[in-house]
Order: sequence, then C-alpha cells, then structure tokens
Amino acid sequence: MATTVGTTMRQGLGIIATIARVVGLVIVAILVAHIVLTLLDANPQNFLTEFVADWAGQFNLGLGDLFTPEQPKLAVTLNYGVAAILWMVLTAVVVRLLRRV
Repeated sequence: MATTVGTTMRQGLGIIATIARVVGLVIVAILVAHIVLTLLDANPQNFLTEFVADWAGQFNLGLGDLFTPEQPKLAVTLNYGVAAILWMVLTAVVVRLLRRV
C-alpha cells in the first residue's frame, strides 16, 4: 500500500510539474510576442496587440521600467526580455524542485 501511495504522489507531482512548465512557457511566449509585436510596429489599436500588451504588462514582474533608453522599442525589448528570462529561470527551478520531491 505504501508503494502505491508513493507512486501516486510522484505521478501527481509530475503532473503538477508539467502544468507549471506549460504555464511558465505560455507566460514567456506572451512576453516574447509583446516584444515581437512592438519591434514590428504592430497596430496598437488591434485587438491581438492590445490583448498581448495587457497580459504582458501583468507578467512583467514590475520590470516595465527597469531600463529607460531613449528608444521605446529598445526599452520594451530590454525590460520584457529580462522578465521573460526570469520567468524561464523561475519555471525551471520550480519544475526541478517538484520533480525532485
């Protein structure tokens, strides 16, 4: 019985780790999409551009004004790029911890 409980717990933690990895990758994809849309001068009034920008603003970890270069595109690239890298690292650490338990 103890073996079954341990196996079930490992499977559950594996599922949770997979969900955490997918959520982290979706957040990184949103941040990268915002950078790409900004660099390509996407129409800011377009629904998709607004949607991505709103969600990226939620996930930027307060780093939206970390760097303040003269060029707005460079500012978005640096600030949201750093946030995307931090999300990737944070996701990797959480997934590794969950899989190690």
